[in-house]
Amino acid sequence: MALGGNAMTGPDGSASPGAQIDAITAAMGPVADLIAAGHEVVLTHGNGPQVGNLLVKNELAAAVVPPVSLDWCGAQTQATIGFTMLNALERSLAAVGASRPVAAIVTRTRVDENDPGFSRPTKPVGRFLPYEQAKPLIEHGQLWENRGEKGWRRMVASPEPVEVLETGTLMTLLDAGYVVVAAGGGGIPVVRRADGSLAGVEAVVDKDLASALLAANLGAEVLLVLTGVEHVAVDFGRPTQRDLHELRAAELAGHAAAGQFAPGSMLPKVQAVLRFLGQGGRRAVITTPELSEKALAGEIGTQVTP
Repeated sequence: MALGGNAMTGPDGSASPGAQIDAITAAMGPVADLIAAGHEVVLTHGNGPQVGNLLVKNELAAAVVPPVSLDWCGAQTQATIGFTMLNALERSLAAVGASRPVAAIVTRTRVDENDPGFSRPTKPVGRFLPYEQAKPLIEHGQLWENRGEKGWRRMVASPEPVEVLETGTLMTLLDAGYVVVAAGGGGIPVVRRADGSLAGVEAVVDKDLASALLAANLGAEVLLVLTGVEHVAVDFGRPTQRDLHELRAAELAGHAAAGQFAPGSMLPKVQAVLRFLGQGGRRAVITTPELSEKALAGEIGTQVTP
């Protein structure tokens, strides 16, 4: 189950601690129901709003404490969100009379240091700023892009996930009966040096693509991609909008090739579904967190098969 970062904020987008705890608590209810019904569950999650908050703190406090890099931001948010999810999930499991141990893994995702994403950063992060405020950050080596009326926004690399390094640890915990939270925010991006050691890099790994890679390597039967809409739609926002209910991967790929899905929004979720199914997955579903149980039963959501 891949839970979007925006699903862990308030209805108005608030990322205050209270709003995040409330949203995560609501999301863990359906998860507990699935576990109580006997399903083996691995959870992944986004962290976009949470990393955005840390970047703002970096900007405001740069004159007092050194700003931290994106790999550190990813590690910090993995731990914070994971801790909050564990607390909420334990309460939800107790409420339905299910007793299962839970654990969260701070997870690294290996990327290729020669990935073209490093030479063409395309992932927007953080808040919009007027040029006068962005200028000092640009002078410190950050890449910012003029987004018109909204202002300037930082752009970072989003390389392809190659390997989720803690997959073996996760499988050990699964074998021991744990429900596991892993690969938060796509995992902390690392590259392997010439001497074989690993080092974090300034980048953001797409959460949905990393989730698909992890799910395939675990041999998961179903990938649930949980977001803010019940179904994927074509012609979104037009009079001809049509929800997609049950379809084959080839049909979904055709819609993607026709430009039906927005980059940075629905497109990565569709790409994740296609990759998972292409690597042996039996079924993938895109829907909202509260509809997880019905979606897994095949009753709702966009249901995709190979």
